[in-house]
Amino acid sequence: MKTIKLIKNRSDLGAGTRGSDMGVDAIEIAAINKNDDYFNCYPFEDIETENETIYDKENNSFAKRIGSVYRVCTRLCNSITKNLTNNKFPIVLSGDHSSALGTISGIKAAYPNKRLGVIWIDAHADIHSPYTSPSGNIHGMPLAAALNDDNLEYKINNVIPETEVFWDKMKNIGIKGPKVLHEDVIYFGVRDTEAPEEFAIKQNNIRNYTVSEMRYRGYDVCLNEAIEKLDNCEIIYISFDVDSMDCDLISKGTGTPVSKGFDQHEIETIIKAFVNTDKVVCFEVVEVNPTLDNKGNVMAETAFDVLKVTTNAIINRL
Repeated sequence: MKTIKLIKNRSDLGAGTRGSDMGVDAIEIAAINKNDDYFNCYPFEDIETENETIYDKENNSFAKRIGSVYRVCTRLCNSITKNLTNNKFPIVLSGDHSSALGTISGIKAAYPNKRLGVIWIDAHADIHSPYTSPSGNIHGMPLAAALNDDNLEYKINNVIPETEVFWDKMKNIGIKGPKVLHEDVIYFGVRDTEAPEEFAIKQNNIRNYTVSEMRYRGYDVCLNEAIEKLDNCEIIYISFDVDSMDCDLISKGTGTPVSKGFDQHEIETIIKAFVNTDKVVCFEVVEVNPTLDNKGNVMAETAFDVLKVTTNAIINRL
């Protein structure tokens, strides 16, 4: 029987704003304040970070700190592969969303012959490459790397050779080549995109269930449709970026808050629908930034509530 394993990755090098490295601890504090012993119930491991490299002189301006992000993602990949191979269910608590590349790569390395579906619950598409990114922040690039998609049709940056070398390494973490097909990625809540991302989404027919569509058509209808779309996928990974939630309703405790998102219970409904397919092998929570929270520690408290509901749903299926 599978058992839960918590993977704590306090890296925030992929973000444009510092502070998500403290997100894991903020979630733990939320549990303590609720008198909940969740974090004493499961074994855990910490991924070694390189957050100190934030002070280094930056040469890779179109993929900031890419060497360090590559190494952290590689460590996370190895941890995920090891834990899945040892019959664990990894629940990953990360700083910024660049971590998802490490997680996806680790899943694919553990199950190289299985087709992977990715549920991306986020306000952002995270499908930029160093060639298209307006910011150079790698938390906007994990899906592009996992898909092995440079989107050169929308190239705006002349990338230096060092960046190209590391980007090629990023795309080949775990096993070589794409980890997931475009048709096997489903977005929920994406609403803040740039033209290169919009092109990639349209060109590859990536499905995005917006907040308004789900409320209008109904959650059961949309979720059943999405589950059917991933019918050919044997395994599923769920990536939950807290900025998928409405920053005005919840809080601004995340690096890139966006209005008009989901509420907590809508997020839980989406996640549980996929957990109940018995295909989910890994769940990840990212981008809690307590330094930006305008309501105390509310974003971390909400993330913990979602984490607890998800964990219980997972345990019921193990």
